[in-house]
Amino acid sequence: MRCSYSVLTGVQCVGTWDANPRHGGHMDGPPGRNLAIGGEIVVVLHGGTEFEAGMNGRSRVALARPEATRLARDVAAPTVLPVRPRSIEHSLAAETHVRALLEEIGESPERDGLIDTPKRVRKSLGFLTQGYQQDPHTVLGTAIFEEEYDEMVVVKDIEFYSLCEHHMLPFFGTAHVAYIPNGRIVGLSKLPRLVDVFAKRLQVQERLTTQIAETLQEILEPQGVGVVIEASHLCMMMRGVQKQSSATVTSCLLGRFKDDEKTRAEFLNLVRK
Repeated sequence: MRCSYSVLTGVQCVGTWDANPRHGGHMDGPPGRNLAIGGEIVVVLHGGTEFEAGMNGRSRVALARPEATRLARDVAAPTVLPVRPRSIEHSLAAETHVRALLEEIGESPERDGLIDTPKRVRKSLGFLTQGYQQDPHTVLGTAIFEEEYDEMVVVKDIEFYSLCEHHMLPFFGTAHVAYIPNGRIVGLSKLPRLVDVFAKRLQVQERLTTQIAETLQEILEPQGVGVVIEASHLCMMMRGVQKQSSATVTSCLLGRFKDDEKTRAEFLNLVRK
């Protein structure tokens, strides 16, 4: 079984491919169903053959790790392998774009106060969007324990900061996360970490809320999950309608939190205290 690999930068897409290595061992444009596992980037390897593929004409994927090559030699069945995308923090091209933006607003990127701004913005965006390099399954999976506890677990007032995907301005606030175990519990510190995984991406509050709840439900398989987020949006405060005292509240209730009125009321009462 032949298996080669190459290292590509900027890996950002996922896909499935058949075992026919067209175009000299590579294949453009995944014809199969795209796969996304908790935001993790995956390569599906068939028969040990490497593929390079684009999605929506923007991204590339390839097998890029020696350990994956070894696994490919031993396993003939399709194998899902994680590949972490490159962070903007390491993209020098980002600095070029920031300089261009400074020039477009009439500033000089060469003056003392701005000469290092492109580098600072690059590093700042790398930190603020690091959730794209984090797999929530890995974050939670390291601290799941068997435990016969079936009462509600609530971690409230979890501070978070995120970037609105419409204007790339911050929104921030608190998240309240609860679940009812079904034979398994998760380390308490993992719930704030799960919030950060999704908050440190370009977001809208509605999707952030459902992603936290659905991921916790998928991984832990509890009897139910409840998530409430309260946030202030600078895109509404600094610009647009400019309402300084406005707050947005979103919720996602799954399982018993959605189906059982008493459970729902207990949760909402706890997060209001």
